[in-house]
Amino acid sequence: MSLKQYKEVLVNPLIKENNPITLQILGICSALAVTSNLNVTLIMCIALTSVVSLSNLFISIIRNYIPSSVRIIVQMTIIATLVILVDELLKAYDYETSKKLSVFVGLIITNCIVMGRAEAFAMKEKPFVSFLDGLGNGIGYSLILIGVAFIRELFGAGTLFGIPIFGDWYPTNNLLLLPPSSFIIIGLFIWLIRGYNNDQIEEDEFDLSKHSVAPNLNKRELNV
Repeated sequence: MSLKQYKEVLVNPLIKENNPITLQILGICSALAVTSNLNVTLIMCIALTSVVSLSNLFISIIRNYIPSSVRIIVQMTIIATLVILVDELLKAYDYETSKKLSVFVGLIITNCIVMGRAEAFAMKEKPFVSFLDGLGNGIGYSLILIGVAFIRELFGAGTLFGIPIFGDWYPTNNLLLLPPSSFIIIGLFIWLIRGYNNDQIEEDEFDLSKHSVAPNLNKRELNV
């Protein structure tokens, strides 16, 4: 592959073409629980990016030796091992953040982004480009989550990284601190990005026939 192709693999999942959240609508669940605080969000983003890039790398290295009938089991084993390693490192070096993240680091195992890139890309491509694909998708995921966390913490609690920004005069906005607000913000991101880049708007799968429920006043019925 040329340098330009490597660059496309890394950059395309960011915003422009193939973002895992705004275009593929994957990895939404973690946005509910970990985006009320920027510090926790950054740790989650680093954890997922590390897992998806390294799992792509290792799966690609052994892809030619994995029997098709057990490929999902092998992928899950590699991903689970990396998640356990990341979780244990987090507990060792930042136990307080580990408690805040609770089970959500462990749930990276079931994240559609990680499994999707392993199955769709790493099983077909060479190790280095697979690593870049995982890195690009992890960063693309991180950009959206960091944006959501920035809005929720700043306008919800009036802080960034726990540091007061607006001061005591700013009341807590409980709506933005509730998990469902993440869906609203992500929806706005999707709307803005697709409004800017019309190529991301999907075509209608079915053509709806034109019809009206309004009565036809010109039609005369025969009364019997």
